Amino acid sequence: MQVIEFKEFGTPSQLHLAERPLPKPDENTAVVRIEAASVNPSDVKNVAGRMPQTTLPRVPGRDYSGVVVDGPKEWIYQEVLGTGGDSGFTRDGTHAEYIVVPIGSLVRKPESLSNEQAACVGVTFVTAWCALEYAQLSKADTIAVFGANGGVGGAAIQIAKQMGARVIGIHRDKAGLTSAAKLADVLIDSRDPEMGSQLRAHTAGRGADVIFNAAGGPVFGIALDLLAHRGRQVEITSPAERRVTLDLVNFYHNESQLLGLDTLKRDLSASARILKELRPGFDSGIYQAPIVSKTFVLADAQEAYELVEKGERGRVVLMPR
Repeated sequence: MQVIEFKEFGTPSQLHLAERPLPKPDENTAVVRIEAASVNPSDVKNVAGRMPQTTLPRVPGRDYSGVVVDGPKEWIYQEVLGTGGDSGFTRDGTHAEYIVVPIGSLVRKPESLSNEQAACVGVTFVTAWCALEYAQLSKADTIAVFGANGGVGGAAIQIAKQMGARVIGIHRDKAGLTSAAKLADVLIDSRDPEMGSQLRAHTAGRGADVIFNAAGGPVFGIALDLLAHRGRQVEITSPAERRVTLDLVNFYHNESQLLGLDTLKRDLSASARILKELRPGFDSGIYQAPIVSKTFVLADAQEAYELVEKGERGRVVLMPR
């Protein structure tokens, strides 16, 4: 079979097409033929050497959609999707024609999704689900989503709306809003100098009960200052700035909570439990998959990774065949 692998850390130029033997399952695993696999920013960071747990050589890739071709009889020819914080890091990942996965990680693909769409659900929706769970979001809360136009931000908006919460989407995009972002009850442009005042005005001066920061360090302090009393802020990434500052006095006087989330701590099987919870939402049409902007064959993986590295707005997908 063909795979994409890297033997040294560095730029996407380290990725090469290689031949590997077809994998065989054991009593605890199944073999999935990959139909589509998205390229996530964390995959690019992985190749760059920013994930200390990664061992080399390695086939990267976290998310996938595919068909079970070997393993338990009841799973053969079933269409499945998956994601995992171990996939592509401590075990070979999804940027290949086939992958071996634990039987417990198998989740049936929603029929409403194409393979390309299903391959983009994993990281985006699992991250959003975990973040809102950490924040203990309830239908009585107002949540502000920074990065509303992104894949994870859009997923957070959809899940929060399904939970009955009031949603304020904070976006920064001249090209227009995604359909997921438009589901927010209120939309505010983060470039507006009155953005903070607007958010306060839409919350009767209280601020947001929960802030989901999918934009990272540049808005960390701004977001923290917009929390209501005993508000919770969830951080999932910081692509530009590792270090931030905060007014500690204001922080404790407001009794604020700051939560960090790393979905790499959830392996294929742990992520599967969340995908099973999400699946009915896709089956019913309540949830929309992220927008796929470009597809590439495995041989063009370097180009796909470079596009993600540059900040491609939509999702980038590898199609093994």
